Amino acid sequence: MAVAAAPSSSRAGRRLVGRVARSEGATGWLFASPAAILIAIFGLLPIAWSLLLSFQKADLLTPDTPWVGTANYRQMANDPLFAGAIQHTIVYTSLFVPGTIVVGFLIAVALNRKIRGISIYRTAAYVTMAVSSISAAIVFLWLFDPVYGVVNYGLSLLHLPQQPFMSDPSQALFVIVLMTVWGWTGFAVVIYLAALQGIPQDVLDAAAIDGASRFTVLRTIVVPLLSPATLFLVVWLTINALQLFDEVYLSTRGGPLYSTSVVVYYLWDQAFRQFNAGYAAAMAYALFLVIALVTAIQFWLGEKFVHYSS
Repeated sequence: MAVAAAPSSSRAGRRLVGRVARSEGATGWLFASPAAILIAIFGLLPIAWSLLLSFQKADLLTPDTPWVGTANYRQMANDPLFAGAIQHTIVYTSLFVPGTIVVGFLIAVALNRKIRGISIYRTAAYVTMAVSSISAAIVFLWLFDPVYGVVNYGLSLLHLPQQPFMSDPSQALFVIVLMTVWGWTGFAVVIYLAALQGIPQDVLDAAAIDGASRFTVLRTIVVPLLSPATLFLVVWLTINALQLFDEVYLSTRGGPLYSTSVVVYYLWDQAFRQFNAGYAAAMAYALFLVIALVTAIQFWLGEKFVHYSS
């Protein structure tokens, strides 16, 4: 009986394999497997390797990578340049995120109307997102050039003193804030404009019939109904702000006098200029934990203040 049952069991196994192979799930995984393999090779493996690297002393040049435990993490507490990079990142994030949200909201409200040529205005507002970081950096370097810049030329017409801008440690970071707010405003406009068009018109009409002014409607109805979009922008922009690199690298290279050196730029400098890869990997994981914590706090606060319409 055991010998007779073996072929039957084998046939049942083949039928099961055949059904799985013909299922939609298996077909989906078959099509997704090339992308999944590439993500594992170029995404997950480097993440795991950098975690190992953060506990080693490595320079990316020699195969000798002695184990140092948590020394790289402890070094961050005694690094004044890293402390300065944290301070610059906090200042930048505190200005960039609310600045982008406020400017994007005001432009979206202005564009949420039916007027002639509105599509042209909306396209113009979104163009900033299509401009590359390199192009934006070149434009702002030209605008804020201390000698030939358009901004200083405008100040001279108003009989105001010329400013060094990118050459001044007290001004350079604020120019980068302006640059990135300009670059991300289009994204905020699109998000807010989509959310504005999702607000029921009968709610706004009822408020108008009750005698509410436009400002009252905006403050008591529109802003609360836009809170999910605001939460999304706060989270998304904060994550991007904490990872600022392109604009700093292209415009100031962390200068002058490290005044625009933010965490990711300092991390890059340690890894690829100072060849202190283990320390840079430790900073990368510390930044990851901070981003995860800040995002969790933002979502926790969002549950208390965000209004989701039914």
